[in-house]
Amino acid sequence: MILIDMITMKTKILGRTGIELPIAGLGTAFTGIPSPAQTLPQYEENTVNAVDEALGVQTLIAALEVGCTFIDTALLYGRTLSEKMIGQTFKARPDLARNCIVTTKCGRRYEGYDFSFDAVVRDVYESLERLGLERFEVVYIHDPMDFPMDEVLGKNRALGALRHLQDEGVVRHVGVAANEPETNAQYIATGEFDAAVIADAWSMLNQTALREIFPAAEKHNVGLVAATPIERGLLATGPIAGMDYLNRNFSQACLDHVARVQKLCQDHHLPMLAVALQWCTPHPLVASTIPGARTAAEAKASIQAAEVEIPEAFWDELAPLIKHFETGVDR
Repeated sequence: MILIDMITMKTKILGRTGIELPIAGLGTAFTGIPSPAQTLPQYEENTVNAVDEALGVQTLIAALEVGCTFIDTALLYGRTLSEKMIGQTFKARPDLARNCIVTTKCGRRYEGYDFSFDAVVRDVYESLERLGLERFEVVYIHDPMDFPMDEVLGKNRALGALRHLQDEGVVRHVGVAANEPETNAQYIATGEFDAAVIADAWSMLNQTALREIFPAAEKHNVGLVAATPIERGLLATGPIAGMDYLNRNFSQACLDHVARVQKLCQDHHLPMLAVALQWCTPHPLVASTIPGARTAAEAKASIQAAEVEIPEAFWDELAPLIKHFETGVDR
């Protein structure tokens, strides 16, 4: 059982960066994809890009209009269309864009990986152009799994490129975002990174971060942003018969457990989405969450969930139901 002091905080500081983030931002890996079924093959080779640009811009505008001030993206997302749609959105609503922080990732594209110095510099400048920005608060090295660390951290490799861009004033802070907890922990432990996006590691169903990520982050005051906080939607909707979840193989025991959590939320007239997101950030190392949103309805629900008031008594009832499950993540 995981016990955490449940103090509601609407904004938090991202570790040693000093950046103030809302406890719920917006993840854009699937923004603009009309159907949940289309998310599964979106990043497989030789598949059609499922992103509907008009739907994506509509989704992003809806998020900004309900108070979104933090968007996380990447070159990989939408095969660069995510950044393009964010740029279009900011042009359409500059009044809201000025208050929004955008973070992105470099080194991984739909076509493959390239952590060379020149490729990373190119990635960052191309991202700035698509987004219509002059600089980034944080740029993350994206998914350096299966690469020798010196091929990523060398002076003439990805980290050296980001340090160069820091010197140029184009990037303020450097982070790592690996879709694998073990790799994230290893990179965080180097002390080179100011922030990290942690996927598949911190949710009401997955507390892998307790093993290595949190100790390493605490040692170096690395700010953490939790990706996959709603476990591909399971912690928003509850179990749905026949649903396939990207990179998840939930056991029946896990699904039954989520149904019990959902029932508790319903008894208290609370959205499980709000509970799932707000559970993540009372931990002192976790500044924010970035639940993904395909559509305007999903984006609005996630942003508004951060504002739901949850009584302390509810957290006391929930605590015995917080359990770690091995969810069969296929990386």
